[in-house]
Amino acid sequence: MTAPHTDDTLHPYASLTPDLVLDALASVGLYGDGRLMALGSYENRVYQATLEDGSRVVAKFYRPGRWSEAQILEEHAFSQELADAEVPVVAPLLLHGRSLHRHAGFDFAVSPWRGGRTPELDDFEVLEWLGRYLARIHNVGAARPFAQRPALDLQTLGQEPRDWLLGAQIIPLDQQTEWRDACEQALELIAAGACLSGATGQFGLKDASNIRLHGDCHPGNVLWTPVDDAGHGGPHFVDLDDARMGPAVQDLWMLLSGERRQRTVQLSALLDGYEQLRPFDRRELALIEPLRTLRLIHYSAWLARRWSDPIFPINFPWFGSSDYWRGQVDMLHEQIEAMQEPPLVA
Repeated sequence: MTAPHTDDTLHPYASLTPDLVLDALASVGLYGDGRLMALGSYENRVYQATLEDGSRVVAKFYRPGRWSEAQILEEHAFSQELADAEVPVVAPLLLHGRSLHRHAGFDFAVSPWRGGRTPELDDFEVLEWLGRYLARIHNVGAARPFAQRPALDLQTLGQEPRDWLLGAQIIPLDQQTEWRDACEQALELIAAGACLSGATGQFGLKDASNIRLHGDCHPGNVLWTPVDDAGHGGPHFVDLDDARMGPAVQDLWMLLSGERRQRTVQLSALLDGYEQLRPFDRRELALIEPLRTLRLIHYSAWLARRWSDPIFPINFPWFGSSDYWRGQVDMLHEQIEAMQEPPLVA
């Protein structure tokens, strides 16, 4: 396999050593005892640090150049709004009056450590519970728009990644034409809002109402703790790094898995909980497959753009081969078919 080339000549975390992480924490008055554990994150670098008093915190070092300071602070403000509304999110700590800090060229934030495990998404009671909390997130998110962070749209997540992949010659020549044609067909369907939505006709991204979202609400970003006798426990949400404006359904569909019938039942449970606290526009169900398609295209571009970061070849060794891109072509054709079927009905 030939590794895809990128614009980066040196990955941005080359200088982020354990000593630098501890020095960064010390710069905000948090003194580690030397124990650091890297947590699962590819886009940023995230560490659990044990402090001298035995307590633990999580330090997140933002990928340089991805977000502006204003965009990061807007994420933090949203997290704090949610926490103030007693929505269980992990918000950054205010240290010396700030939630965002800078050390040795890195922007970083520190959050309290919270344990938990991936929720049991085959448990309908758990799904209903998650639905209620997502409604609470969206009630806060609908109160005002983001001013700095981008919206989830066709250009950002579909057209721009497609153009970049083709312009950078990332796709092997034996798969390039097929991928380009399948991608173009898929994006044309999304642009036309060509996903059927029953008696209401066509409904596309441009027709949806945008609110502030978690943005990347997959099971790994929801941690579950056992419920005790006092009723404490349940889900809490982490990593609002991808928070943006978009339709409410974006925060629901990534919690669905399995065959169509299984996803329909899961969706019904989620919406049973959601609609206890917030109305849901059922027409947005027509956006699930377009959103899944955009994520598929964007994901390939994301991997290619990050390839100079050594953590990516280590963790995604299958990326970039002709077999990989052949699989992407097949998945795009599956998505084209899915986008022309009636949406899930919960």
